[in-house]
Amino acid sequence: MPIRNKKEYREYLRSDLANSNVAKWTCYEWMKNDTMRFQRILRGLEYHLNCKRSLPGRLWSGYLRWRRVRLGGRLGISIAPNCFGPGLSIAHPGTIVVNDEAVIGKNCRLHTCVNIGYHNGGVPRIGDNVYIGPGAKIYGGITIGDNVAIGANAVVCDDVPSNVTVAGVPARIVSEKGSQELIPALIKAGKYTHRV
Repeated sequence: MPIRNKKEYREYLRSDLANSNVAKWTCYEWMKNDTMRFQRILRGLEYHLNCKRSLPGRLWSGYLRWRRVRLGGRLGISIAPNCFGPGLSIAHPGTIVVNDEAVIGKNCRLHTCVNIGYHNGGVPRIGDNVYIGPGAKIYGGITIGDNVAIGANAVVCDDVPSNVTVAGVPARIVSEKGSQELIPALIKAGKYTHRV
């Protein structure tokens, strides 16, 4: 699911804005929205790493990598390129760590203090439209289905089916409702009326 061309790059940028409740990327947004600025740097890095292999492209990739690490360090965000599909939404800065081998689908919404990591030889594979609440820990070679809501401070170490809400330590299914009312991109599409 990495960015393969300029058209996909633009689609990723558009989807990230939509899922973060940002109507248009402006100078004002650039100054006030640090998490979205981080996401745009991350997407630019992904595009240049995957599509621009010439010397100028590699040099620009190095610059973007430096900017991602520097801004990520200030915000407490550690996300490697090519982990997330389009529609990434980082709700708040602060201690977000994602293993560089994790695979996360489109329209993922992350909150602060989230850790997606390696355990016993594997990393998580996370589906589309997943809401990850503050403080959630997801680790190991597990699979999380589509439209899943993961509650605050949940520890997810087993597979999770689609269209459910999980919470607790260790996480267990607490509802059959799912994440549909928690993902801004789905709400904007007119499928749900609840506001985030």
